Amino acid sequence: MAETKIELLTKYSGEAEQPFRYSIGKWGSKFLHELRDHKRLLAIRCPKCKKVYVPPRQVCGPCFQRMEELVEISDQGTLVAFTIIRFSFIDPETGITRPVPYGYGLIKLDGCDNHFQHYINIEDESKMKIGARVRAVFNEKRKGNLLDIKYFEVTD
Repeated sequence: MAETKIELLTKYSGEAEQPFRYSIGKWGSKFLHELRDHKRLLAIRCPKCKKVYVPPRQVCGPCFQRMEELVEISDQGTLVAFTIIRFSFIDPETGITRPVPYGYGLIKLDGCDNHFQHYINIEDESKMKIGARVRAVFNEKRKGNLLDIKYFEVTD
């Protein structure tokens, strides 16, 4: 049998349109309004298992219960995982090259049962560790999206 040589495409230059729509629903909308207008984080509590989720969602994943009870949670929490990005690329949320290095992590906000992903300020990289306490720093001009939280900063 003859060997077939395959050339792999490793680079492509061009444009590709990928239109999509996603509805965040009434609870997601309420979450973003509170974030923008009052710098408050809203979560939602399951009536059956009592788990609290941020951002709020309509249905509890583990027990499939409809959720209606919004609760305010702290803007502080614990860093449970993180990475430090040192490779510059165009940020899809802003369209500009994001300055490096920067941190990105999973945060377990106080009073909440799931993890929240966001940017982490890494002014002092020696403070970046699993279990570090963090708090949200809000943008002065807020637009009603997750970037209204500028980043989380390590507090200990």
